[in-house]
Amino acid sequence: MSLRAGEGLTSHGLATEQHSPRGPVVLATLASRPNAEAEDYAIGAALDAGTRLVIINAVMLPALPLTLYLVGVSGAIRPEDEDLAAVRASAERAASLGVPVEHLRVASRHPTAALSAVAKEKRAGLLVFGPDPERIGMRKFRSAARKIRKRADCLVLVLPWDEQLSAG
Repeated sequence: MSLRAGEGLTSHGLATEQHSPRGPVVLATLASRPNAEAEDYAIGAALDAGTRLVIINAVMLPALPLTLYLVGVSGAIRPEDEDLAAVRASAERAASLGVPVEHLRVASRHPTAALSAVAKEKRAGLLVFGPDPERIGMRKFRSAARKIRKRADCLVLVLPWDEQLSAG
């Protein structure tokens, strides 16, 4: 199985896609490994619904125009700026359980807006927002969760749940 972000990771041979009238389950993260609780929930929801899992890792695209021009997006994003291996591991775990998986790495100047846009494009039935809050920070986590809940066209579950998310 070849897993390279940016090519639309699929679970070749590990799971056959079942056609469902429902949209896919989206597990969204911000340049971070998915929180274990969010990953488990998203995989379980995809299994229960008989639909595919789309894992979206949105990464902040730095303002480096010359680098982008000369070497492209992959040269502008440093490996320490994202948990790509951990996100790939999440995709592999889901695929090993028989869930059809698509892994997307989205680079944007506005990663939260990009997550919402891709979920709309994929016609998601459920969006599980679950980056590791320790990696991205609670302030950024809360802000992104609020924005995603406002922009989403589908059900949104934010994990790990923070009681302060609903305040304000």
